[in-house]
Amino acid sequence: MNVTIRFLGAAGTVTGSKYLVEHDGHSLLVDCGLFQGYKQLRLRNRDPLPVMPNHIGAVLLTHAHLDHSGYLPLLAKEGPPPAIWRRSCCPTAATFRKPTPISPTATAFPSTHQHCRSTPRTMRAIASS
Repeated sequence: MNVTIRFLGAAGTVTGSKYLVEHDGHSLLVDCGLFQGYKQLRLRNRDPLPVMPNHIGAVLLTHAHLDHSGYLPLLAKEGPPPAIWRRSCCPTAATFRKPTPISPTATAFPSTHQHCRSTPRTMRAIASS
């Protein structure tokens, strides 16, 4: 039973959170964030993911900050997006002015920390392929 974790972002910096967990031929991308801050970090957002998007079985969002969810539109642009899961306290696409279930932009997310502290930690699908 081998489980591997590949750090695709937020390694050496606190922004651009992306972790690929692989086990038994399945893969889960935990967070899908943008790099923010200095220009050399932001330029990394233009690099393709080091894994083919069709290899990603699902995306799990821990919370809705841009550095954890802002890369989702770019992932969707590269092909049909995988299922996207979120904690129940994180906003859904219905929160946005122009809702799109497969390519939410984190700039439209309201702050969720206060609500998350008092909400049971359940998961809900917000998009599926």
